Amino acid sequence: MNNIIIGDCLLELKKIPDESIDLIFADPPYWMRVDGILKRPEGTEYQGCNDEWDNKFTTNEDYNKFTTLWLSECKRILKKNGSIWVIGGMQCIYSIGAIMQNLGFWFINDVIWQKTNPTPNFLGTRLNNAHETLIWATKTTKSKYTFNYKTAKELNNDIVNFEKGERRQLGSIWKIPVCSGNERLKKENGEKLHSTQKPESLLYRIIAISSKLGDTVLDPFGGTLTTAAMSKKLGRNYISIEQKKEYVDYGLIRLENIVFEDSKIAHAEFDKKPQKVTLQEMIEKGFLQDNENFYLKNTLLIAQLQKNGKLLYANNEIDMHSLAAKLKNSKSERLNGYNFWEVERNGIRVSIDTIRQNYREAIS
Repeated sequence: MNNIIIGDCLLELKKIPDESIDLIFADPPYWMRVDGILKRPEGTEYQGCNDEWDNKFTTNEDYNKFTTLWLSECKRILKKNGSIWVIGGMQCIYSIGAIMQNLGFWFINDVIWQKTNPTPNFLGTRLNNAHETLIWATKTTKSKYTFNYKTAKELNNDIVNFEKGERRQLGSIWKIPVCSGNERLKKENGEKLHSTQKPESLLYRIIAISSKLGDTVLDPFGGTLTTAAMSKKLGRNYISIEQKKEYVDYGLIRLENIVFEDSKIAHAEFDKKPQKVTLQEMIEKGFLQDNENFYLKNTLLIAQLQKNGKLLYANNEIDMHSLAAKLKNSKSERLNGYNFWEVERNGIRVSIDTIRQNYREAIS
């Protein structure tokens, strides 16, 4: 299943079966339209993205045709409930987005990757280009894509009180540094290998929140195999296509040293739904008692639990969720009764939700 392919993505994508890929991450050529030599203030040449693979286009039509071809193949091979992420700078992302919509992709989010250590604008002629944009999309509006919502909360770890247990929704602005230091792959002469190598933390986050353990992740522009490396780390299968053998050779060395981290993030354990439990089961196992009092939280109201799992109140049997809503004068017909009812244990009132958690732990 895991495969590193050296070749042209327009040719290699055609060989992949229909609807066989769970997640795609694409980092296509930016077509930076670089003209001339850019120098730093002290006069040294700045080696930005001026590679042959990024400068092979001559017109917008040429770039758009190329983009349409590879995106069409990605749409074909993407599973009906899969999703795709595409990253780009200001030079290309708007064209890519328009083509994706024309092809029928449905946008979930656009995400701003805010670079915490961006390259400065040496000439001082425009704003510092400190971000790139990612588009997260599905094959159709009906796609039931993977989103590990609670896992995403766990990865939103730069909030003030994270270490104290606070969790917040992950937003669409991600502050992540540009790939640097030991993570940046270099040639034997010390030069950086790939001008737009993406940080591992960016791919780790994308793969963790939008795929499952054992899913297949495809990168049609594999580069130094960052996507493959993070897929392996998170226990996903991977397919990377890259036409430049030099990138692959160095990338494979990194890939060989990656091991599966076997973590809660990799398993998306935060998003696993707990085992369903009924009051009848807890009565049968002795965690609750037939005809014992149920106390409505923060009130003097009392109901009695029946063998069938319903509550007896004012000579009527009713489920605890509906009764809680009724007694609370809620606009909803049902409330989560586990959070509203309590029982007494050793003279202390304990929520039914706590009793349920104890029961789950006992049978796990």
